[in-house]
Amino acid sequence: MSETSSQSQSPPEDSIGRYFLDIWSQNSKTLSLRASSGTESAFEEEREESPTALDTVKSSGGFSVVGPDKLSLTYPNDQLHGHDVGVVQANYPAPSKRLVYYFEISVKHAGVKGQIAIGFTTSAFRLRRQPGWEANSCGYHGDDGRLYRGHGKGDVFGPPYTAGDTVGGGINYATEEFFFTKNGVVIGSVYKDVKGPVYPTVAVHSQNEEVSVNFGQDPFVFDLKAYEAEQRAKQQIKIENTSIPQDASYGIVRSYLQHYGYEETLKLFDIDGRNTMPPISVIPENGDSEEDSISMYALKQRNTVRRLIKSGNIDETFSTLQKWYPQIVQDHTSAICFLLHCQKFIELIRGGKLEEAIVYGRREFDKFKDLSGFDDLVKDCAALLAYEDPSGSSVGYLLSESQRELVADAVNAMILSTNPKMTDVTSCKQSRLERLIRQVTACFLEKRSLNGDQGEAFQLSQILNSATK
Repeated sequence: MSETSSQSQSPPEDSIGRYFLDIWSQNSKTLSLRASSGTESAFEEEREESPTALDTVKSSGGFSVVGPDKLSLTYPNDQLHGHDVGVVQANYPAPSKRLVYYFEISVKHAGVKGQIAIGFTTSAFRLRRQPGWEANSCGYHGDDGRLYRGHGKGDVFGPPYTAGDTVGGGINYATEEFFFTKNGVVIGSVYKDVKGPVYPTVAVHSQNEEVSVNFGQDPFVFDLKAYEAEQRAKQQIKIENTSIPQDASYGIVRSYLQHYGYEETLKLFDIDGRNTMPPISVIPENGDSEEDSISMYALKQRNTVRRLIKSGNIDETFSTLQKWYPQIVQDHTSAICFLLHCQKFIELIRGGKLEEAIVYGRREFDKFKDLSGFDDLVKDCAALLAYEDPSGSSVGYLLSESQRELVADAVNAMILSTNPKMTDVTSCKQSRLERLIRQVTACFLEKRSLNGDQGEAFQLSQILNSATK
């Protein structure tokens, strides 16, 4: 049976088309919000409340006074007992879904004894004890420079600090460590053995001690951006030092080119592989492997159809599919036909043929009005008509090359599903490279879950951008 005459094959389940409709729907929500927010990263960072002031509701009684700005703290009285500590937490816990959190205090007056402390505590911490004196807390103390972690005996850590000094406390979620700074220089770090949310915490403990707190409302003395860049560089080095056999990496990339029908690029890629020293063989000497044979199925035809869609020629795409793979377009209410009709409508808008687009939309979209899952996407397409410059609107993403790519990928998957050797049509949806990335993402999420759901989300684009710098 030839690749272009597999008409006897029964139509594949519409699950493939529905899969790509789900991707479009998610893109619609993501990109529309990004456009309306005016940012490029509306979904790239997980939003959390961050500390902005000292908490004046929970306090240590009359042992400290928070200033009207809620960013300064003083100890106005004589110290009568060792537990008469003036302790204040931030109004929110340190955000945890990021690489690093950091805040600073500036010592205005060291008071009688200079018993100022900076650190992190949990919500259950007793606010008449220095941070670090109780379990589930950590504190760097100014009078002796020691680090206290869960008991009253501190460990040698760094220099004392006094009036005129700026001291910072941070959390490195990648290394699971607390770290502290003095006057812009990292003093040291320690394993973060406190589980759950922690609050930035400041303490004063002798008469006339006074500090001001900076939660990021003003520039830090410490170069936080440089520190974050250094931490990312360390992560990148670990990635680059991970040894992967060259033929394995070539095989993964090659399978990606095969899967999506990039015929010309694949030829150049194979030539480049043969010209390396030593030559890379990604094809068995006894011929194509079965998996390689499946992924090479209809390569030329898939490449032709992709080119038609990428050029916006949807009429020719329908004609070509009707000639080569009629089973794909024989159900006029299928998800794949819906994607192609939407793209035709979009191309008419792109070409300024608004009246023709309206007529086409009324005729073709009417077929899908009683089917679930199509309404919102039809509305997105129709919304293009409402804007004088639709490319700058919340639905402007439809005019991007990525939308053409989505439709091309969907049709490519449908053609792959017609292969008589294909036993699992779900493998048509994604290449091996993409499945590998999904597995890596799952592993990263599991690791983050074991760390109390703390740390950055997996962002492939960020890793790739780091590798190019």
